[in-house]
Amino acid sequence: QVQLVESGGGLVQAGGSLRLSCAASGRTFSSNARGWFRQAPGKEREFVTAISRSGGATYYADSVKGRFTISRDNAKNTVYLQMNSLKPEDTAVYYCAARGGYGIASRPDLYDYWGQGTQVTVSS
Repeated sequence: QVQLVESGGGLVQAGGSLRLSCAASGRTFSSNARGWFRQAPGKEREFVTAISRSGGATYYADSVKGRFTISRDNAKNTVYLQMNSLKPEDTAVYYCAARGGYGIASRPDLYDYWGQGTQVTVSS
């Protein structure tokens, strides 16, 4: 089992920045790619970004490309999401996920472990 704990969410004005963290514990060797998803009220969970185990490959949703950056520190078993130029439409609960399979993925059903989520609210 892998446990994921997100932190860093909060309230920020449009144009501001936040950095989310996702710390993993447990059988972390069994998790390879990591991803961030988000879910706004009344909407389905959507892919934000993902990173490979080594950190050498990343993938972003078009809606966040150029504004968000995913990175990881494997020594700390932690993945980060730097969010800049935030918009009100970025408001959502952000979830960290890990998958045991190889390669990054954008489908939530391909991830095996999920965090509890952290709220990000962007005011206009």
